[in-house]
Amino acid sequence: MSATPLLELRGIDKSFGPVQVLRDVALAAHAGEVTALVGDNGAGKSTLVKCISGIYPADAGEFLFDGRPVTINSPRDAATLGIEVVYQDLALCDNLDIVQNMFLGREKHSGLVLDEPTMEQMAAETLAGLSVRTVKSLRQHVSSLSGGQRQTVAIAKAVLWNSKLVILDEPTAALGVAQTAQVLELVRRLADNGLAVVLISHNMNDVFAVSDRIAALYLGQMVAQVKTTDITHSQVVELITAGRSGNLGLTGEPVTAGNGTGAGPADTTPGGVR
Repeated sequence: MSATPLLELRGIDKSFGPVQVLRDVALAAHAGEVTALVGDNGAGKSTLVKCISGIYPADAGEFLFDGRPVTINSPRDAATLGIEVVYQDLALCDNLDIVQNMFLGREKHSGLVLDEPTMEQMAAETLAGLSVRTVKSLRQHVSSLSGGQRQTVAIAKAVLWNSKLVILDEPTAALGVAQTAQVLELVRRLADNGLAVVLISHNMNDVFAVSDRIAALYLGQMVAQVKTTDITHSQVVELITAGRSGNLGLTGEPVTAGNGTGAGPADTTPGGVR
């Protein structure tokens, strides 16, 4: 893993009128790792993702991608950098097949007609590269797929375009045990293939099963970002619900990176994310 995060956010603020939703948020996502973004409802997770994906402009702060400052003013800017988001609703069309969904809006053409053989080959190669074996035919309509298979197609669609960072919004919500295990294996495989993955989840079992780091948001502030092996389930719950756990999170005096004391979010990321 590179010491330089693929995506680094510094001092991100976002308000909607008088309501400040994000306050001085820092986040780092490394290539080859799964970073779990956790927080209670209303903590600011969705707003932060929409700032990263270019749907909302940040009011203040810096975005660095692969170590260089970038500006993300639209979803097209994010896609150009290699940032793809798989939202909870998946944005798939039930009346189209898998290939048609994966290339929706980005179809390949041969002259005036669609280049179906190329699209089918690219879709097959992408699914094979992710070791997906649960789909019987690329020409199945999405309406015939299970929840886990739909999630698989949505993720494959996101990585088809040489993406570098994939953000997954509650990918296992409403899935059964077996389908959840399949999706989590795919999430882990994305990171093992060298992508940076940001996983949004309320399920702590899923978080601890696949993540390398956990970033906790509390009332719009990033209160901690730590290695998964350095924190317990109960500590994460405390950070989500109270903004602090022991020497992690919000405290009452200025913080010095590494000592875990003081006010403001405790930064336990190696090198410090500021």
